[in-house]
Order: sequence, then C-alpha cells, then structure tokens
Amino acid sequence: MDLIAELKQIVGASQVLTGADTAKFASDWTGKYRFQPLAVVRPGMTDEVSAVMRLAHRTGTPVVPVSGNTGLAGGTEAQGALMISLDRMNRIRDIRPEARIAVVEAGVVLANLHTAAEAEGLVFPLTFGARGSAMIGGALSTNAGGSNVVRYGSTRGLCLGLEVVLPDGRVMDLMSELHKDNSGYDLKDLFIGAEGTLGLITAAVVKLFPKPAAYATAMVAAPGLPQALTLLNRLQEATGGAVEAFEYMPRSYVEAHMAIFPDARAPFEQAYDVNVMVEVGATAPRDAEPRADGSVPVVDFLEETLAALMDEGAVLDAVVAKSEAQRAEMWKRREDAAEVTLGQLPMVNNDIAVPLDKVAVFLDRMGAALPGLDAGAEARTVAHLGDGNLHYTVLPASQDPQVHDAIMETVEQVALELGGSFSAEHGIGLSKKPSMARRKNPAAVEVMRSIKAALDPTGIMNPGKVLPDEHGPG
Repeated sequence: MDLIAELKQIVGASQVLTGADTAKFASDWTGKYRFQPLAVVRPGMTDEVSAVMRLAHRTGTPVVPVSGNTGLAGGTEAQGALMISLDRMNRIRDIRPEARIAVVEAGVVLANLHTAAEAEGLVFPLTFGARGSAMIGGALSTNAGGSNVVRYGSTRGLCLGLEVVLPDGRVMDLMSELHKDNSGYDLKDLFIGAEGTLGLITAAVVKLFPKPAAYATAMVAAPGLPQALTLLNRLQEATGGAVEAFEYMPRSYVEAHMAIFPDARAPFEQAYDVNVMVEVGATAPRDAEPRADGSVPVVDFLEETLAALMDEGAVLDAVVAKSEAQRAEMWKRREDAAEVTLGQLPMVNNDIAVPLDKVAVFLDRMGAALPGLDAGAEARTVAHLGDGNLHYTVLPASQDPQVHDAIMETVEQVALELGGSFSAEHGIGLSKKPSMARRKNPAAVEVMRSIKAALDPTGIMNPGKVLPDEHGPG
C-alpha cells in the first residue's frame, strides 16, 4: 500500500488532500515562499496524529505542521513534504473560570478562544492582527508575541501544559495545570518556539486573566521616543502595570497606512513624527465603574496624565477614545500593519528586539546606514514599543539579493550591538537561518542540534527550518 492510501485509511479519504486541492496550503502568507506539498492530511484527533507520525517515521517522509499559515518567516515551506494541518482539531475542551485556565486543541482559532473566554468574564490576552485565522498550535510553535506582551508576556508565559506527538508517533502528555512543578526538566519549553522541528503540538493548557471592565485608549504624539517612554513609565507606575498596549507608529507608517486604506483618518489634525497608541485596562471597580456623570475613572486618569505631560512638553498632542468605535479605529490602524509593511515584494522583513531605551538609537543608526546600502530603499517601521520589539521592514530599490542580504546583516548587527536579538516574535523559519548561522552563539547552536538529533533522529520534522545548515550559512 502506498503512503497516500495508508494516510486515507488513518484519517479518511476526504481528509487527505493532493494536487490542486492543496492550493490554499501551498504558499506562506507573504507569498515569498511557494511550494507543492506531497499531500495535506487533516487528522481529527490526537490518536490520528500519532498514527500519521508513526507512518511518516517508518517511511522517512518529511512532515511540516501547519496551523493558520499566518507566519512571516517561511516556517511552513513544504516542497515534497507531507503537511499536517490541525484545523479539524479545533475544540475548546474545557474552560475553568475558578482556576483561570482553558484546555484547548491546537487548531483552535485565536479569536474563538477570545470569544469563549470573554463569555466567562475572562480574557486570553494574546492578540495580533491575524487572530481571526491564526491557531493556538502555531502561536505556541513560534512563541508568538503581539500587542499585549507589555502586560501579559508572550505565548510561552501564557502556557501551563502541552500535549505533543513526537516524531516517532509517541504521545507525550505534559498537560499540567500547575503553576509550580519542579519534577525534572520543563520539557514543554522545548516545543514552544521550536516551530514544529521537534514534535507536533496537539493541545495545550493556557492561562486566562480577568477581563478589564474598562479601557482607556488614546493616540499620543510625542517629541521623541525618550519622551514616549516617560509616558509609559509614568502610566505603569500609577496603574500598577495596567498598560495593555504601547504601540509606536512613525509618520511614515501613518502616511503609508492612509495611502493603502483611503477611508482611514489621520490620528491628529496635523502630522507628527512620533505617534503612539496607548491602552490601559482597569479591572478594579474603583477604576472602571462609571460615575454619576458617565465619566470613567481610568479614562479620566489617562486624560489627566496626558495633560500633565503636555504641560511638561513630553506630549505634543493626544486624542482619547470616547467610544468603542473610536477605540476600534485606533486599533485597526495598528493591526493593519501586515498590509502596510509587508504588502509588496521584494522586501527585507526584520523582526528585532532591543532594550526599550535603545529603540531610538537603533532607528537613528539604521537611518544613517540604509542610504549607503541602497540609496532608494524605504524603511517601514512599526513597533511594540512597550517591549522593545520593532518590525523594521525595508522596501529596497535594488533588486540585487546581495543588497538585500547586506541590509539584513546590518539590521542584525546594529540590533546585537545594542544588546538585542535578530528575532523577537516571528521565529526563524527559512528567512532567519542565515542570521542564525552568523549571529547565534555556536555552543547554543550545537546544543540545539543535539536536542534535534535526540528527539528527531531521522530528521523528518519540518526539515531545513530554524537550525543553520551545517555546511554553511542559511
């Protein structure tokens, strides 16, 4: 019996896609990577995933896991490989409000978990623009970040337990619901952020949090990024760390957004170089319950803080959302970032992190260096300023791949000189493998290779991703 026939026996003929039926899986979100998978198999339960992996292990068939396919680093490239989609494993098995946890399968769409948590007065705080299609398994596999990391941390910090199918088909039950467990190595952290190179995440236990009863959201213009950080620190101190989002959009981003979305409005009546969307979430009744006149304390507090900073010269302008529609408009401006920064090819897509007080230094240094690398290149930047993560995309004028490589090398060099990282939340995939070869500590790479060899000795799990090639960079 051939491989396809055996797959159909495991999951049913209708759940094995081949040829033209694989079209929606056959490229990444950016369109940079296009490929033809051997087949796409859609198991409906962990036992089926296990059986598929046993078959792949026995036949030496390369396997590429795929979730919502919203990644930006080429992590799902699967030429000639078997893709395993967990989109049918989309059940929220349990929500436990008292313990503030949810037990979910890997194919649960992020927005659906948001809705289920909110029905219990809780939130799963991971959020980003692709939440309507991104799935929990993919978010865990890339250790996704998003806009609320400043308050809640990245995906790794939101996970208590995992269920993982290993490359040989064994099921490893790490579905802990505990906040403390010192019984040996914390194995779940091997698989979070491993981009499917060590095993296939099929389920998880994730943390939930109280849903803020009120939000205060504003667009703020500052004289510079140092003054914006003054605002962030002032708000964090006064609210006990209740800043939910602190998102930087420079003038060039705002102008590009309005060009791409003609119905969008400018954030202010005049243009500013430094624009920040800030949101504070209040859970305590004293901060969230409307007063007799309809005013909300947390909103008043934000307005008062902004007014005081305007008097000090640390804020140039501010618009505070007075309705949910205004708040949604502010969030849309930020969540349209993929279309604004990644909407054309060629591009040099960088996702870097630096210490918060080095963001301005990074932008200044790259602003000085970029014209010498490519005189006509345009940088499109948007940043999670609250956690130091910049999406620094360059739209090159040159079509020369060597020029593109030089731009990426310079970005990572500047980031590392400032104590940063060449990858913050998008992962490594294919696009950052040269960076791994150039910049990752060699001893760390060797340890990663040892882990990979121990868990996946035949090398079938998402081959060619994350780890640099042994014969050279990339």
